[in-house]
Amino acid sequence: MRQAIRRFVPKRWFGVYHGLVSELASFVYRHPGRDLIVIGVTGTSGKTTVSLLLQAILERAGIPSAAATTAQFVIRDRTWVNDTKMTMLGRFQLQHFLSRARAARCKYAVVETTSEGLAQNRHRGIDYDLAVLTNLTPEHIESHGSFEAYRKAKEKLFHGLTLSARKSNVPKTIIVNADDPNASAFLRHAADRYLTFSLKRKRQENAEPVLASHIELGRTGSSFVLEYGDGAQKVITHLLGRINVENSLAAAAVACAIGLPLTDIAEGLAAVQGLPGRLEFLEDGGVTVIVDYAFHQKAMDELYAVVEQLPHRQIIHVLGATGGGRDKAKRPVLGRIAGERADVVIVTNEDPYDEDPFQIMDDVLQGVLQIGGKKLDDNVFRIYDRRSAITKAVELARSGDIVLVTGKGSEQAIVVAGGKKVAWDDREVIKAVLAQRFGAA
Repeated sequence: MRQAIRRFVPKRWFGVYHGLVSELASFVYRHPGRDLIVIGVTGTSGKTTVSLLLQAILERAGIPSAAATTAQFVIRDRTWVNDTKMTMLGRFQLQHFLSRARAARCKYAVVETTSEGLAQNRHRGIDYDLAVLTNLTPEHIESHGSFEAYRKAKEKLFHGLTLSARKSNVPKTIIVNADDPNASAFLRHAADRYLTFSLKRKRQENAEPVLASHIELGRTGSSFVLEYGDGAQKVITHLLGRINVENSLAAAAVACAIGLPLTDIAEGLAAVQGLPGRLEFLEDGGVTVIVDYAFHQKAMDELYAVVEQLPHRQIIHVLGATGGGRDKAKRPVLGRIAGERADVVIVTNEDPYDEDPFQIMDDVLQGVLQIGGKKLDDNVFRIYDRRSAITKAVELARSGDIVLVTGKGSEQAIVVAGGKKVAWDDREVIKAVLAQRFGAA
């Protein structure tokens, strides 16, 4: 019924409807966003990491805060898993979360904000104060129609900043990755203040730069010097890879914007030991299994940039293609990346929704088999059942091997036809499989 309605009703009418429902939800919960300083984090990748790092910085500095992210929800010292399969909650759910943050006397709320949520006007009534762009690369193109439409959906967060409710002594602030080719498109929107962050030491006119220098990437973490204004502070993080230096710098830029000392920022970043489903390590019997949310080209490239620097004998990669019915063009691309950079590839099911899961797998497999030296049932396997695929990977692994399991991270369900959710957690399955092979710890 819903799909039939969508076919006959103009898309813009749905935007009006969703916007009205969002405003109603804000009214029902007595406009909680007006009593919080709300930070919206958007971009293609890094949103969850930046949001959780920022919340950790705020709490470490003694500022009560909340965060709504793909991986988990946080209100002060309470954390719980996001089991909704939604990065940006529906209108009433999100306003309910903000009302709980207000009741807990939080000062700040960090909201991971998606292009889909913005296109559906779920941001209406939230009253954002700071808008952050992590980066922008093609994603959800089939849903939005083009990369330009995807970018414009993201821009709605920035365009609406000065149109939302103002709070006493809280400047509307735009914070953008200066290294991204799309930076200027986001900086053109009205705001009281602009900041940029950059690993390449790029600067934008009329924006305060937050820079990283002396970057060092190690096997147990990374370090860099954070530069803002006349100050400089060494930052040590337990997170791996250049991408997490960028994510840390983004979170630091927001913290600079709200006036936190550089020392507090460094302490907050250093306190984070790891993030759920983002380069999360599970180890047994000399085998290292890494769980990561990566499900598009940029994220996959960044993941391999980290993994290939770790000591290993061979890499075994278990992957599918998240989101049946969308972003079909990325499937062979992901397969090709895995085929080129992993020694063994196992293609499996992920979140097919209403699409044939075997067709999705075949689309990924097409990319894998384009790579010379990759042969089906030799060093490439097609296994529908995700548990069986993970089991196969662990059985093939020897001491010193790295097994990558990507696409779901800390998600709590696989979504199949009709929107049905099948309870699932890659990490719990991996723990069970490792214990079965090597014996319970």
